[in-house]
Amino acid sequence: MALDRREFLAVTGRFGLAYTFFPGALYTVAAQAQAAQPPQSGEPAPPTLPKITPEMIDQAAALAGIAIPAEDKAAMLAGLNQQRDAYAEIRKLHIPNSVAPAFVFDPLPPGATVNTQREKPVYSKAPATLTAPANLEDLAFASAMELSDLLRRRKISATNLTQMYIARLRRYDPLLHFGITITEERALNQAREADADVARGHNRGPLHGLPWGAKDLLAVKGYPTTWGAGGFEHQTIDDDATVVKRLDAAGAILIAKLTLGALAMGDKWFGGRTRNPWNPKQGSSGSSAGPASATSAGCVAFSIGSETLGSISSPSTRCGVTGLRPTFGFVPRTGAMALSWTMDKLGPICRAVEDCAAVLDVIHGPDGEDASVRDAAFNWNAELDCKTLRIGYLKASFDADQPPPPEKPAPAQETAEQKKHRERRQQMQAAYRARREYDRKFDLAALDKLRSMGVNLVPLDLPELPFGAMAPLLTAEAAAAFDDLTTTGRDKLLTEQSPEDWPNDFRVSRFYPAVEYIQANRARSLAIRAMSKLFDQVDVIVASTNSDQLVVTNLTGHPAIIVPNGLRGNDAPAPPAVDTGDDDQIGGPGTPVSLTFLGGHYHDAKLCAFARAYQQATGFEKLHPKLPA
Repeated sequence: MALDRREFLAVTGRFGLAYTFFPGALYTVAAQAQAAQPPQSGEPAPPTLPKITPEMIDQAAALAGIAIPAEDKAAMLAGLNQQRDAYAEIRKLHIPNSVAPAFVFDPLPPGATVNTQREKPVYSKAPATLTAPANLEDLAFASAMELSDLLRRRKISATNLTQMYIARLRRYDPLLHFGITITEERALNQAREADADVARGHNRGPLHGLPWGAKDLLAVKGYPTTWGAGGFEHQTIDDDATVVKRLDAAGAILIAKLTLGALAMGDKWFGGRTRNPWNPKQGSSGSSAGPASATSAGCVAFSIGSETLGSISSPSTRCGVTGLRPTFGFVPRTGAMALSWTMDKLGPICRAVEDCAAVLDVIHGPDGEDASVRDAAFNWNAELDCKTLRIGYLKASFDADQPPPPEKPAPAQETAEQKKHRERRQQMQAAYRARREYDRKFDLAALDKLRSMGVNLVPLDLPELPFGAMAPLLTAEAAAAFDDLTTTGRDKLLTEQSPEDWPNDFRVSRFYPAVEYIQANRARSLAIRAMSKLFDQVDVIVASTNSDQLVVTNLTGHPAIIVPNGLRGNDAPAPPAVDTGDDDQIGGPGTPVSLTFLGGHYHDAKLCAFARAYQQATGFEKLHPKLPA
């Protein structure tokens, strides 16, 4: 399964997982009876909808996959018309994206407990030989912890470091298209303050003086917050997101608001497509496109991204960086664009695992606003003896793919165009299988490396549940979060308009019944219990990044850390001529691969400690792209 959410949603649709859509159905069936045009200016008048008829009930019932006897339809009409009329009353409220529903998703199974006892974090010791180079830019790819040590010892200044990274942002943005707004004035003021603090002997922690970049779905007062989307280019929000406030308090320096695919899908935004520093002909994947690309290119010390279904995992893989998707409910999302209230998570994208731990230590914990956040401890210990941890691996994710079933014979009357299309499809499928099999060598080498480290790997299987059928929960919530785009016609302002893009997804989700939404959430409760049982057996699970675990763990709220796992060689299958954004594993010589580690709920510190041990043993995080001077 490809990691890109756009492709995943397309796949689920092609396999018939949209069969449950229904009751906004009646509203939409009626609306389609009107000649609707996008608004030209001002506030559009609500459409005058016809009364619901028995024929409309038949149409909506067909979409819902149910049958309603003729004698029951008449009894339904009054209630259905009243229910539809009530939609308009809610819409008059013009509820902003920042207002969450009156329910809170809890990823914990019954009886689970959370450790709330906080301990002082234990960081690794910086190399005693670390010194400032003559050319500060030689530190562009240093880890956050290495930079932190130099800043603390006053070998470099926050002001000079900030100026260096801002210069790199400006130099490489024309190539990689990862920046939306450089927050230079704010950054230089913060840098001077950080230097003054250090001069007074006051250090706020390991992030003090480190320049960072924010995915531009995080609100920053005084600057646009564009969500990467056409129609929102000049949107401003008069407050800072909680994570921004916390990083400010820790002395970190915000230098840029970085790109995301429009409304957090893919790597295309209103200014173009963000690029992969290892191969700028490819996109960076998304939707945390800018954070991953800028971090990989050595243009920030670290960044903050978000994930709903692959948006940290996918670009971290493509760009060869380390991404941490925390447990759902660990980091407050206040001031961040809402896409799916029960699946959105904010997390760091860095060059090394310990950098991610340092960032999570600052940004986690309740803020009194995001009701989903628990008072759980993150007790980072870089010196944790990882031999005390029980490690499992998802065996099926490392197995070779089953050979495809034989294709049906070509029709006798096949046209030249049909033949061309069939052969092209076969070529694409064969190329995809070749890339998958090539990348599998890196997965198997990772298992061998772990065993050589003395790790006893326990084989495990994912629960057998219809996870794909739960995926429409995401688009239903997203359609509610951006209801006004659909109802006003402003969805036409979004750049991407294919059947797999948000405008169409939002329209399709109008047909998702409330009953089926609740049923899918009940199935999700079963999934949480089943997945949590695996973590009764082990502390950490090793998984192929490009596998079903991505969907499963985003639904169940379990944390994941994605780490670089080497570079494809010159013998790698060639990538497609054009990166369509539909497949994260397009590969090609000299591009990165990744490995994923999964953890139990709120055991993110153990998860990071084990991932750090793997990085210490492999050193893949030290690889970086070679960019033009």
